[in-house]
Amino acid sequence: TGYSSRVFSWIYYPLDMVLDPASITWVLISAALVQLMTPGLAFFYGGLVSEGSVLSIMMQSYVSMGLVTLLWIVFLFSLCFGESVEFFGNPGTYVGLNGVYAGVPLTRDGVIVQDGIPGHLFVLYHVMFAINSPALMTGAFADRFRFKPYLIFVTLWLVVVYAPWCHWIWGGGFLYEWGVRDFAGGIVVEVTAGFSALASLLVVGRRPRVQGQEVSVPHNVPFVALGTALCWFGRFGFIGGASLQAGSTAVAAALNTQIAAATSLFFWMLMDWWLKGRPSLVGLCVGAIAGLATVTPAAGYIQPWGALVLGVIAACGCYALGEFIKIAGFDDALDVWGVHGMGGFMGAVLLGLLADHPECGAQEGPRPEYCVNPGTVTRSNSQLGKQAAAAVFCAAYSFIVSYALLKMINLVIPIVPPPEFRKKRSLDLAEFGEKAYSAVTHKHVDVGKPAEKVSFPMNI
Repeated sequence: TGYSSRVFSWIYYPLDMVLDPASITWVLISAALVQLMTPGLAFFYGGLVSEGSVLSIMMQSYVSMGLVTLLWIVFLFSLCFGESVEFFGNPGTYVGLNGVYAGVPLTRDGVIVQDGIPGHLFVLYHVMFAINSPALMTGAFADRFRFKPYLIFVTLWLVVVYAPWCHWIWGGGFLYEWGVRDFAGGIVVEVTAGFSALASLLVVGRRPRVQGQEVSVPHNVPFVALGTALCWFGRFGFIGGASLQAGSTAVAAALNTQIAAATSLFFWMLMDWWLKGRPSLVGLCVGAIAGLATVTPAAGYIQPWGALVLGVIAACGCYALGEFIKIAGFDDALDVWGVHGMGGFMGAVLLGLLADHPECGAQEGPRPEYCVNPGTVTRSNSQLGKQAAAAVFCAAYSFIVSYALLKMINLVIPIVPPPEFRKKRSLDLAEFGEKAYSAVTHKHVDVGKPAEKVSFPMNI
């Protein structure tokens, strides 16, 4: 068709379009890759927190895969991609996935809204984004959010924050009609989650200090490295699959993903070396995640040099913002706002400057061979203004609505664990009766020597 990258929903195709086996294969693989990102995030965050909170923060990521999928099937998909009712999606358009089939493309009002892939695959791919979004927030309020109110918050947040923004930009809503573009979730995922996480800090406060313990020291750096690898691997589906077809745009997006993440990783390491006197594996991993978050909204619209620019900006900007929020007195445990919220924000705005030349924007006729995503978005002052306005609006909306939600929930069910939980020095034991590491005793027998006891940590 010549079209791709999230403009699918509201460019209507003729009814004789058929399914494309190559696109089905690629998007199916991409959906699996995006699914892998949530466990990857659980390991990334799990390594960064203290030993007593590992299971709690991993549980918050894993439970999202169950809760969000159920909501998605029942009504959330329809809220995101159903017909517009005023400013929001109609929850009845595809309620219970009614009218969405495995053998034909997704249709609405008798017209195909995304060619090449079946409706069920469209649903599968997009649920992965909805799953990952609330999980991103958990790193900000680590050690300070009980499980039951977390489930309530995620449910409400998806309905009143995620679904509206998904519909407004990806579902053909008013921001899409205005010209705002977001290739793979810089606004819809990163900004909503990042600024909602910032709002949560005003409700949960700072982490409790336990004498003799430093709350900001990662307890398991290899977990952080493993989580980074899984998230980076998954982003090739998260971003590369966002064109929803196998083609040149998917290739360009995947290449830009690698460039931005690698550039940010390296520059973050250099800044750690310069400012702290030595490089850090944790810092290197955080730098890679910052690059991935920042390139997300723009990857399918920019040239490789643009991805390199975004990688440098991600490293410098997110690093500085992470330090700023600490000075400002916010206890963002794992730098969610600085890395994800502001990374996605910067990438979304800079899309207006880094997208292809206007000659690539022609809907018909010959276009230059270098165009990454011909017939879609191109750089201009107008596009820059639209992207900036949408990013600011999203940041303010997400912050205000999330803060209101959390305050209301806290009136009914206390969000922050009570003092007696803290005395146990383990949120995992208090909430789930489990702990990540157990001292296991084994007898080591050596000839001629008495048996001795050896203890070692066991991962559970």
